[in-house]
Amino acid sequence: MAKSTTRTHALVECALMIALATILSYIPIFKLPHGGSITLVSMLPIILVSFRRGPAWSLLTAFVFSLIQLLLGVSDLTYCQTLGAVVGSVLLDFLIAFTVLGLAGLIAKPIPNRLAGVCVGTLSVCLLRYLCSFLSGYIVWKDYDYAFEWMTEFGWGAQIASMGENALCWLYSAVYNGTYMLPEAILTTVVAIVLYKMLPKLFAPQA
Repeated sequence: MAKSTTRTHALVECALMIALATILSYIPIFKLPHGGSITLVSMLPIILVSFRRGPAWSLLTAFVFSLIQLLLGVSDLTYCQTLGAVVGSVLLDFLIAFTVLGLAGLIAKPIPNRLAGVCVGTLSVCLLRYLCSFLSGYIVWKDYDYAFEWMTEFGWGAQIASMGENALCWLYSAVYNGTYMLPEAILTTVVAIVLYKMLPKLFAPQA
């Protein structure tokens, strides 16, 4: 197959996966009132590209997807109170958070067993996105009063009573973001495993 034809196929495939991921991001299974939701495996199409097309294509695809998510969520930036918070949110909530999804295939590459690689690669990038949200929750969105109120309503009143401000805000970010990111990470990984068992060719590297 000619190099130009291969490139065209890759470009079309990546564009379709971005479109599918964007559509799935609009199908929330569970949504939190102050940001964050469990979607219908919206990260999976981008992760699938990373197994099929290698790091160059997958990182570019993931980055374009991150830009789309930024455009769709740009209104969230109005809640940022400083320029530093805006920059932090753009990076941690959007650009880095979604671009890391393109690393799944690279992470899986050293693992001899392909199924294990799909599992580890998928879960790893989902957890990397969770790490971005966790850092953003403290660095960008730190709010002690709200964190204390939310954690108390969450049922952790006795445990947090003696905690300092920084420790509580770190814990709040871990728990709050974990309530939606960790279930989505597990769901995405399970669906990836099932999909691999049913259609392993979908994960096969393309020339």
